Amino acid sequence: MPSKPQIRNNFEYLRKCFLLLFIIVISPSITFAENEKTDLPEQEIFTIQKAVMCEDTKDYAPFHEAIVFSITIGKISCFTSCDPVLEKSYIYHNWYRKDNLSTRIKLVVYPPRWATISSIQLRDTDKGPWRVEVTDVTGNVLKILRFSITD
Repeated sequence: MPSKPQIRNNFEYLRKCFLLLFIIVISPSITFAENEKTDLPEQEIFTIQKAVMCEDTKDYAPFHEAIVFSITIGKISCFTSCDPVLEKSYIYHNWYRKDNLSTRIKLVVYPPRWATISSIQLRDTDKGPWRVEVTDVTGNVLKILRFSITD
């Protein structure tokens, strides 16, 4: 029967063998998996299906889509639908008048698909060129909608 020091030495030998086996066989595959993960393109959390300017919404759809609006209608809206939406996220409708940010509206989108809307009330001083930039939470511009307000 082996003595206690021999058993301890055998155990240390086996532990070193397993450690070496881990370093040689398993460790490179972990590193490879991490590299493989970073080389893949990121999957979009949501995709914009439609983005339009309109007078209003009716039955969850844009109503009277246009690019020129009369000041007399009193209000205009930006309608955005996303499909698919993989997880809850946010988009922004950034309203610009003559290249100056007028308002920034944060909107939520939910899976599996979602439509959202933002609106502004029109005043006489709002005549002229406008745009709405639809962006994600990191500020990436996903869509630009240009339109004008007239008499």
